Amino acid sequence: MITMDVVAYEKMVASCLRKYPLEACGILLGTLHRVTRVEPATNIENSARIYTIDPKAMLFADRLAEELKAEIIGVYHSHTHSEAFPSPTDVSQVPDPTWYYVLVSFKRAIPEVRAYEIVDGKITETPLVVESSKSQ
Repeated sequence: MITMDVVAYEKMVASCLRKYPLEACGILLGTLHRVTRVEPATNIENSARIYTIDPKAMLFADRLAEELKAEIIGVYHSHTHSEAFPSPTDVSQVPDPTWYYVLVSFKRAIPEVRAYEIVDGKITETPLVVESSKSQ
């Protein structure tokens, strides 16, 4: 199971909506199984079908995580026309098997958000629980 702060969740979905009809992407920061912050990133592919996170954004997120005493625990991206399920391209590009991969799908009128772990090509859905912000 992965939990995500509601403010981070809303920021993630909003960043994906802003980039539609192109795929959006970003980085998940937090601790172990909890996302406390998301950092939207530039999709250097500028595509509606694939994404690549700008390496400068990864460097920024890595430094930010260190400053916040957190770590990069995953990435997110949108699927503009398909289900919230990792594509073969997504699976082939997994950079870290310990990360979570969160997908935001716009196939239907209401965005669908799902989280996965991808290890050695095996996709396992993991429950995503959105929790109230600690600052509220």
